[in-house]
Amino acid sequence: MWRYFAAFAICAGLFVPVFAQETKKDDQSKPAADQKASPEVVNRKNPMAPNASSLAEGKKVFAVDCVMCHGPEGDGKGDVAVSMKLTPPDYRDEAAMKKFTDGELFDIITNGKGGMPPEGKRATPEQIWDLVNYVRSFAQKKSAAAVR
Repeated sequence: MWRYFAAFAICAGLFVPVFAQETKKDDQSKPAADQKASPEVVNRKNPMAPNASSLAEGKKVFAVDCVMCHGPEGDGKGDVAVSMKLTPPDYRDEAAMKKFTDGELFDIITNGKGGMPPEGKRATPEQIWDLVNYVRSFAQKKSAAAVR
């Protein structure tokens, strides 16, 4: 009887630390859901005016790097998101978009968030600001259509 107990204790002593270590690694890789952006990030202003040129440039970046998850209409139903059962935000939702400042969107796009990869090394800051303008335009299109 003691032999079984000793064998169990040894096995438990070997596997529990490994399990705890794996759990710790997983926790570190997940961003805090309620983590707030710094005031510097929140208050950062978009230097690019949301004019036709900026929206056209943002649309180009979106088409190459974002549409596969966020969808061509910004609804979060791109092919990759649907096949991987991901739930990106619906950029057409004006109330949801108002929760983010331009600075926060710039930071999320630049550095990534959750499963979204960072855009920072693939685009210039100007392109990312144009992308912020383009992303914002989805909600504006929807609200303009509702007025008609």
